[in-house]
Amino acid sequence: MKRWMRKSLFINDRFIYRKMKIKWIMTVVLAVCTGYGQACTNLIVGKKASADGSVIVSYSADDFGSFGYLRHWAAGKHAKGATRPVYNWENNNYAGEIEEAPETYNVIGNMNEYQLTITETTFGGRAELVDSTGLLDYGSLIYITLQRAKTAKEAIGVMMELINKYGYNSEGESFTIADKNEAWVMDLIGKGTGRKGAVWVAVRVPDDCICAHANQSRIRRFPLRDKENCLYSKDVISFAREKGYFKGKKDSDFSFADAYAPADFSALRFCEARVWSFFNRYVDGMEKYLPYASGENLQAEPMPLFVKPNRLLSVQDVKDMMRDHYEGTPLALDNDPGMGPFEAPYRPTPLTWKVDGKTYFNERPISTQQSAFVMVAQMRSQLPDYVGGVLWFGCDDANMMAFTPVYCCTDLVPECYSDKVADDLHFSFKSAFWVCNWVSSIVYPRYSQLFGELKTVRDRLETDYNTLQEKTEKEAMALAGTEGEGMSAARKYLTAYTNRTAAGMLYEWMELGKRLMVKYIDGTVRPERDGQYVRTPGGLGVPVERPGYPERYRREIVKATGDRFEVK
Repeated sequence: MKRWMRKSLFINDRFIYRKMKIKWIMTVVLAVCTGYGQACTNLIVGKKASADGSVIVSYSADDFGSFGYLRHWAAGKHAKGATRPVYNWENNNYAGEIEEAPETYNVIGNMNEYQLTITETTFGGRAELVDSTGLLDYGSLIYITLQRAKTAKEAIGVMMELINKYGYNSEGESFTIADKNEAWVMDLIGKGTGRKGAVWVAVRVPDDCICAHANQSRIRRFPLRDKENCLYSKDVISFAREKGYFKGKKDSDFSFADAYAPADFSALRFCEARVWSFFNRYVDGMEKYLPYASGENLQAEPMPLFVKPNRLLSVQDVKDMMRDHYEGTPLALDNDPGMGPFEAPYRPTPLTWKVDGKTYFNERPISTQQSAFVMVAQMRSQLPDYVGGVLWFGCDDANMMAFTPVYCCTDLVPECYSDKVADDLHFSFKSAFWVCNWVSSIVYPRYSQLFGELKTVRDRLETDYNTLQEKTEKEAMALAGTEGEGMSAARKYLTAYTNRTAAGMLYEWMELGKRLMVKYIDGTVRPERDGQYVRTPGGLGVPVERPGYPERYRREIVKATGDRFEVK
């Protein structure tokens, strides 16, 4: 899912795009929003930058009102001449038919059975380059490709073959395309209505580096003669010249981002700042890029596409990074009145707001309440594919839920992650999306008082899953033996484990929600004794605690009101 595109009218993170003139740059044209206003973040870790030698990719599908669930496509063999329907990823509208591949692979979420993972963030770019006649949108392109490719490089070829044949009907997109050995970032945008194909560039992330993108094109200049590490459409520069987006004399001066998605304040502060926060946590000296990432100076030095971290990152590090609210940086959300009395690192929508005719904004961190689901893909070349690929998955904001392991060989979606038990308009206690959002909605209003209890359960579960991982995988490989019945048994074992951990998480979250309701009812705190709540019927027994506002907020009230509320 996508997008946090910028500009013009901000309506609950959904935009209507217009041509706008900004004093820093020439006219910038952004795409017309035809679907949900989503705002995704991708973090990428090369295999030599990770603690266990895995390639790691994260993805948050951020969209108010979107229902988060885990999709599945079974592997299959198809007769010559067979076709398959294409449905628009955002609105599920039927788009048409395309030729089916002779063989398709098992896909669970954004990973297939060969550990290939594809994710995205939308940067929008120039509105006139959307091809409304194209058959494939960004979502259908991702999931069809996952069914047809085994490696990242092969996936890039499949994507371009599909686009050139059937057309591309989405705004500008940044894709992460990764397998068990390498990760690539590809920036792509169409050529306009009725003109099939796309202009694009894909750059390989060095194995010892980390990278990220968050709704802004990040590939600027790129090597024109390094086919091992850079691929691009033959007309990516000439098309920009044709359109007047690039007027430089030398091709080597061409910047994809500057030509097809020139940045403004919103692109930096709401998008590049998320990338900066990731880099800043693991790279020394990133403060020099803050003037650029904060949008304070559009002429400041932009951040590099990838950087070498000062230590190796674990899968858990990436999960925790998806919970980032700019803590410990000048952009932190814990030092202004917007955090409310209970110091919540969240802000209500819309993202921008007005006072006396002036427009102001809220920070947009990686972790946000609008997430439908978040995943962290772990791909390992040192293990067989069926056990090497793990999609750590969860519904709702990463900060407010526990990731559970989903193995890439899984062919049965856990009930709680399915769209069979609920949807965006129908609540169910069988649905992880609804249960996790229910608990989050209890915690948000009294964040500083309640979040500690959620975090305790979250961290305990993730520690358990991390601890069990090695044992579980050894047992699966012991079952597998050689190809044949053993392999089938191993896949069944991992599918069962995937379903069991998801169901266990749902049960724990249900119990957490019940506990929070009972303990913190009506703004009070029910006392406990020996791990049991103390009954307080009719004012008898031990009274409930009434903590009221935190001390810090009480002082703010007095500061704002003087002696108005002073007891005389």
